[in-house]
Amino acid sequence: MAEAFDLSGRVALVTGGASGIGVGIAELLAEAGATVVIADIDATRAAAQADALKGAGHQAASVAVDLGDETSVIAACADVVERHGAPWILVNNAGLQHRELLLEGSVRHWDRNNAVNARGPFLMIRELAKAMVAAGQGGRVINVASSGLIGQMVQGLSAYLASKGALAALTQAAAMELAEHGITVNTVLPGGVGTPGAIGAEGPPPIGPGNRRPPLGMCEPRDIGSAVLYFATPMARHVTNQTICVDAGFSIT
Repeated sequence: MAEAFDLSGRVALVTGGASGIGVGIAELLAEAGATVVIADIDATRAAAQADALKGAGHQAASVAVDLGDETSVIAACADVVERHGAPWILVNNAGLQHRELLLEGSVRHWDRNNAVNARGPFLMIRELAKAMVAAGQGGRVINVASSGLIGQMVQGLSAYLASKGALAALTQAAAMELAEHGITVNTVLPGGVGTPGAIGAEGPPPIGPGNRRPPLGMCEPRDIGSAVLYFATPMARHVTNQTICVDAGFSIT
């Protein structure tokens, strides 16, 4: 059974892997044997997280990337492929979650959310899937969206949820186009996780049904990482264009 979750010899890139949910994802992929590349806008924290994984006996590296900047994405992906070869696993986890009420929303806020949360993953897939296809060994793409798409909502998230909806739709389109190359594309919808990004999000108070405590309690980063790990492993080799919601039972309340 251990072989079904073995990622030895695989390279995995996790965006936003220097903090929050990304840390839990990176840890589990590393524990499964993958060489994990932490891709983050904060180069110092990305390097520190890679060092922490290496200190725990795993293989890891880091790369700086600004998902809102196409030039940065292209350069970061080229650097990773040059140093490590084509990643077999891409986890589009990084995202912004600051809030603005709909009737007070700004184009700047809307554009920034969509640039990082939707356009950034599109660019990452475009660049790294090219390398996956060239390598000819298939691959895995896992997009991290939000359980807000199915109801765990608070006020002020119109731009955020629109961008995450675009990301979920991108899963479907990418899964169709990449299937012939043996590359699967799936989505994870995290529920409430007490990350620094969530706690420190700017904007109006988070009022709405998303404040209800789920039956199983708040999720932790590794809970989200478990769903990502499943999609990344040989166990999911014939699973594509699918969604797992990790919301601790919120959807049944």
